[in-house]
Amino acid sequence: MPLSTPFPARGSDRPPHPGIPAPQSPSGTPPTAPRRPGGTSARTAHTDRFQTAGPPQPLPRGVAELPPAHTALICVALPAVVISTDQGQLTGQGLEGFYRAGRRVLSRCQVRVAGREPLAVQGRMLGADRARFVGTVHVAPDSGPDPDVVVERIRSAEGTERIVLHSAAPRPLRLPLEVSLGTDLAEFGAVASGSSGPELAATVHDSGLRWSSGNGDCLVTAVPSPADALASAGLLRWEIELPPGGSQTVELRLHPDGPGSARAVRRGVTSPFAQAQATGDDPRVQPLLRTCVEDLEALLLRDPAHPTDVHLAAGAPWRCGPAPADCLAAARMTLPLGTRLAAGTLRMLARTQLGGPGLRSGMIPGPRRDAGAHLPPGCTGTDATLLFPVLLAEAWRWGLPERETEELLPAAESCLRWLRTTVGDAVYLPDPQPDGPLRCETQAHAHRAAVLGADLLEVWGRPGGRELREWAEELRDAFIEDFWIEDGAGGRPAAARTRDGRLVPYLGAGAAHLLDTGLLGSGALAPGLLDKGHTEQLARLFGGPVMDSGWGLRGLGAREAAYNPFGHRGGAVRVQESAVAVAGLAAAGYEEQAGALLGGMLSAAEAFGYRLPEMFAGESRAEGSAPLPHPAACRPAATAAAGGVLLLTALAGIRPDAPARTVTLRPIRSAPLGEIALTGLRLAGAPFSVRVGRLGLVMVEEAADGLQLGV
Repeated sequence: MPLSTPFPARGSDRPPHPGIPAPQSPSGTPPTAPRRPGGTSARTAHTDRFQTAGPPQPLPRGVAELPPAHTALICVALPAVVISTDQGQLTGQGLEGFYRAGRRVLSRCQVRVAGREPLAVQGRMLGADRARFVGTVHVAPDSGPDPDVVVERIRSAEGTERIVLHSAAPRPLRLPLEVSLGTDLAEFGAVASGSSGPELAATVHDSGLRWSSGNGDCLVTAVPSPADALASAGLLRWEIELPPGGSQTVELRLHPDGPGSARAVRRGVTSPFAQAQATGDDPRVQPLLRTCVEDLEALLLRDPAHPTDVHLAAGAPWRCGPAPADCLAAARMTLPLGTRLAAGTLRMLARTQLGGPGLRSGMIPGPRRDAGAHLPPGCTGTDATLLFPVLLAEAWRWGLPERETEELLPAAESCLRWLRTTVGDAVYLPDPQPDGPLRCETQAHAHRAAVLGADLLEVWGRPGGRELREWAEELRDAFIEDFWIEDGAGGRPAAARTRDGRLVPYLGAGAAHLLDTGLLGSGALAPGLLDKGHTEQLARLFGGPVMDSGWGLRGLGAREAAYNPFGHRGGAVRVQESAVAVAGLAAAGYEEQAGALLGGMLSAAEAFGYRLPEMFAGESRAEGSAPLPHPAACRPAATAAAGGVLLLTALAGIRPDAPARTVTLRPIRSAPLGEIALTGLRLAGAPFSVRVGRLGLVMVEEAADGLQLGV
């Protein structure tokens, strides 16, 4: 299915190496490739970062690393993105430039005032799609240390830059303003690998400059029109007159043409998210929620063939296409903001579901994802197929209309049928690879899908629920015996079990999914794979310094072999797993550990300006320290922004059952953030507001007509 993606998407969690995208097999996993030392396929380790909207673009091999993005200011309004440094000038170096649908439409935009480049004073984000840069210029030689002119630049992802000159001089100024422009019209993969080629020659066109190549065209126009336009130098020039204290504005606008010039999703499509607010004793909750919603809106994509169906890209700058597992996980965490994103995501993925005969029938295709040093790459298609019925079941409880739920039921049934067919007479869901391990995290996803899927089928009078429920009980009975490693400290779950029965013994954040259960009717939670005693032990492990970095949950315990605080699956804090752990611990009643992780994540969010990256280093928190950014993390990222929503809504413990017109509340009684009010959420198709007091008492302040508080 063609998708308007600004960059090659990556669904994996590891920084990609530019290379030729691996073709997808009908199973949704790339074909076998030669394996590199350590057991990771040279082709499959990063393939899901290079899904493309059109034909794959060959990229140079042998590139050791990508340009760092952790200090970049990334403005996003998909399919448009602009990447800048805090200096403000776009020099064409690294990833800098305006992009549209995976192509760099403008790589250079350098301003000179009176022959001088402004001295950069500040560069900061104004929102998910805009950044502001301020510089100063000395014009008169006798003005002393104070600048005469302040240069302000407002840069928007959708293709505009407004340049404002403010005079601070006591006399009128007449000075030249020059803007030097250039582009290579290169694909993002070529830019990232450093092989984008030279700048193209410009031509003067109307009130600006135009560039053309086989990749398309780009036109930059200016208001007011420049006094001079020099195509050979890519230069536009104005004579600016500034009275004392006066200002003059020049606006540049990009007009990309040719392939991939789709308009941003927010033009003509309303946001699927409720404009919720969070207030309370902790002043950080509102900026976190606001920024998370802004980032989610910036990452929205729409299916060109079905424009009303919106879904999320995985993240910018590396993952600006849909990754099925991430799309579903993010939509599930944002259900308190409404069900429209869930419906669009489910419909979009249902159209990709494999049909026909064969063992893969019913599967939602997804690329492989590197799983770190201890395990071979996993298939995100498995995760997506298991998440599909879970999201549908919970979206229905949050208020997805019956008509839409019934429309999507056949696709969910196909996912559940694939699950039962793949398991067969066995106890555990196998890995798609013939010799792949039985993964702990996968069994947790499969158990949740079976329990919630069985509930969904039975309520809607569909067959198959009893068989799913019986298998889920069999899996639960066997899991602890087969996956729990006993030791003198109380034991821990194994990360995986090999086909010959050996356990992969390390402890990682993937075990957080053992705490993630799911919504059933009347405010009940689905049972998990762990009993009370083993859940308590896992909570104890997550609350200790080996797993809790002080900023969030480490991807791998600090005492494990191959621990690396920057390892994407080897020790870095991943926001999604940390948010799942907080919600799961709170639901299970382990509020001390949930509150500690929540506090660490909120401090990390504050340090990152409330725009949470998909991951950051798992270094231990120390007094006066700040979390270390990962140089290749996406920021914004869908699962990180959605994780911020989950962190805050978990405080209220909202358990809805919209079909039964009830909602049950199980707040964190210890109130780790003091009083908090969440207003403007969506439940049963209407606004929903709830307040949790300092004593842990909860009050519903707004709800749909007829909605009753459950017991």
